[in-house]
Amino acid sequence: MKKNVFNVIVITLALVVGIGLWAFYFGMPSHFDAKGKPNHILGVIYTGGPIVGILLGLLLTSITYVFERALTISKAKGKGDILAFVKVVLSALEKGDYAAALQACEKQRGSLANIIRSAVERFKTVENDDQIDKEKKMSEVQRAIDEAINLETPLLEKNLVIMSTVASISTMFGLLGTTIGMIRAFYALGQQGGGVDASMLAIGISEALYNTAGGLLAAIVSIISYNFFTTMVDNYVYVIDESILNINELLTSRVKK
Repeated sequence: MKKNVFNVIVITLALVVGIGLWAFYFGMPSHFDAKGKPNHILGVIYTGGPIVGILLGLLLTSITYVFERALTISKAKGKGDILAFVKVVLSALEKGDYAAALQACEKQRGSLANIIRSAVERFKTVENDDQIDKEKKMSEVQRAIDEAINLETPLLEKNLVIMSTVASISTMFGLLGTTIGMIRAFYALGQQGGGVDASMLAIGISEALYNTAGGLLAAIVSIISYNFFTTMVDNYVYVIDESILNINELLTSRVKK
């Protein structure tokens, strides 16, 4: 629920800021001459219509989630080198020093550390329990791992779908703005009657194409960001899976002693 509220607030604010920039900054009187014709590129972009403001809002949305994902994934990776952390934990578990393993998890923090801590804590509680057989002990440990993974993995993938959605709808809004701009341009020329003013037609088309450019820009930023963070998450999940496999094997060998 909190996540949805956060997303609604971010997207709403981004759209409000984008439309505000279009209306009050791009549409400043200084960007137009006395006859209302644009004398600055920002004025020309303003004539692209309110869809330009929506596209600015979508671009700001994408940029906002780039920073949000970068901070979240960086926090999820923990404070130190992941591979060095895993080596320390494996070494401590091999010696049976669970306190050192848990201390390393507390120092490292992050998703992998949380998962390993859950596994070690559960193993400590069942290792010397004679009422539970060996297979049941490892089943309990695996259940603790699965529970921790189910809590941590969604945090890594959260909000990536928003980037994907922005990439999809940005191009559509851009094409919609271009289509509306072209309709307006040809309608204005048709109202003139007589010969077609090529310069006015060119201006109208250029205004319309700013929507296409805005839509493509927002889509490019979103697609690159989405692919970048998806790859980053996939690589980290692979490290988590490999580390958990090694720890499972080590704990299994200890419980059989």
